[in-house]
Amino acid sequence: MAKTGTTTTQDLRSAIERSGYYPALVSEAVESAVGPEPITSYLVHQETTFDANEVRRHVTVLVLTPSRFVVSHTDEQNADATSPVPYATTSTECVRLDRIGSVVLSRMVANPETYTPGTLPREVVLTIGWGAVQRIDLEPAGCSDPNCEADHGYTGSATADDLSLRVSEAGDGPETVRQALIFARALSEATIATRG
Repeated sequence: MAKTGTTTTQDLRSAIERSGYYPALVSEAVESAVGPEPITSYLVHQETTFDANEVRRHVTVLVLTPSRFVVSHTDEQNADATSPVPYATTSTECVRLDRIGSVVLSRMVANPETYTPGTLPREVVLTIGWGAVQRIDLEPAGCSDPNCEADHGYTGSATADDLSLRVSEAGDGPETVRQALIFARALSEATIATRG
């Protein structure tokens, strides 16, 4: 669920409860990270994945306040060598809005030749970068001479990729895609305001 404008902690808690994923645990972690600040927008995304013979669930909660972007991840784990019973891991990170360097929204639309403005994309990928994670992709450099055997060193690129969240109409429903668009817009506008 996403909401923008005037909202309350109770609105966020209700959205977390609707996700059906350990709502007491997730709500406590998120509310603790948000603290007393008002909530201006949020997005709750629950994802189920299949890993060999196991079903794993994961929830991501994104919250926007007037001064911070809060991201929370909760994963469930089966019993293993570290715990004889199933367990969940919850992490939260609070990022000042002026630290956010990029908000990238990729949209995938069907039949682009007949696209009508306002039509929901089939899926969106929201990528947010604030410099916590840098990925470097390197590969051997070469030249255009097919007979060249010289060592040309390496070439590559560095990418900030702190958070990437994929939401699709088929997997999450059209309302969740719409909500991801609303949250992305609110976050983009908030980062512009911090630089104003």
